[in-house]
Amino acid sequence: MLNSNIIDRIKLPFRKEKELFSALYNILGFYPHHIAYYKQALMHKSAGKRNEKGKPLNNERLEFLGDAVLDSVVGDIVFRHFEGKREGFLTNTRSKLVQRETLGKLAKEMGILELIKSNGPATSHNSYMGGNAFEALVGAIYLDRGYDACMRFMQKRILAQLINIDKVAYKEVNFKSKLLEWSQKNRVRIEFRQLSQTKDDKKSPVFSYQVYIEGVAGGSGKGYSKKESQQLAAKETLQRLRREPKFIDSVFAAKADRTKMEEEPVQTVPDPEEKPDDFIIVRSSEKELAAAPKPAATPKKKREEPKSEAEAVLSELTLDDITATPQEKSREDIIAEAEAAAFEAAK
Repeated sequence: MLNSNIIDRIKLPFRKEKELFSALYNILGFYPHHIAYYKQALMHKSAGKRNEKGKPLNNERLEFLGDAVLDSVVGDIVFRHFEGKREGFLTNTRSKLVQRETLGKLAKEMGILELIKSNGPATSHNSYMGGNAFEALVGAIYLDRGYDACMRFMQKRILAQLINIDKVAYKEVNFKSKLLEWSQKNRVRIEFRQLSQTKDDKKSPVFSYQVYIEGVAGGSGKGYSKKESQQLAAKETLQRLRREPKFIDSVFAAKADRTKMEEEPVQTVPDPEEKPDDFIIVRSSEKELAAAPKPAATPKKKREEPKSEAEAVLSELTLDDITATPQEKSREDIIAEAEAAAFEAAK
């Protein structure tokens, strides 16, 4: 007869297996055919499990498969639900439904987080562990039951019970993108400034951001990722712009001051007609030169012939050196007397 302790140890794996089957039924709406797929889908890489061949055993490969199947299934559902809508609308709606934040919330709501095997906290705020596990479960459903089972799971368990597809489609969730679009249309400058980065009690990083429009402080946000905190800051800023006239007035007043300063000249534009500096010599115009009084012309000296010795002495004599006579003398007589006087002086 077997010992009761041995019997309990034998029953324990079956009890855990039964509990997993029951939990998966509550999540999926059906019992798995091949439980191994679902066990692997719930195995995070941090658990460090390996198969018989020594290869890592985790949900990353199933996550890859589930991501592709989920895009196809949700795209099919969105296409049929929103008849006549354009491609951009359909793509945006599908993105909202399959984004990691949405899948993470679904994983928490459905109890998937509690089934994940890992060496870390599955409920970490900055972790995508839940969303990744959700995608891996979709991959497991595809391998276990096929594409139609994935479609039924999304339609009956997700969209019919947990998500309102119409509200998701028409609700703007990207507040930062909306705020940036508004700033571009109104040509205002916007900036997201990080105020702090701390850690909470569980050692998860916490980021704090604030929006500044034209230097005017807007909304602020705090979250477990930069993206989350910026989204919250953008959302609060949009709310203030819609509800607080004084805030939006201060923004456009700051813009007016900035644009006015940019439009004002940095320095006075130089006058093209301004007179040159004093060191430039200005030539008078032809009219001014014609009107100006001309200086007296200096008579040109006639070219003098070489003088004779007698004429040179004569030019040096004064009237006192010549004795006046009562009779008028001819030029020849005067020259003869001068030559004689010069001859006497030379002795």
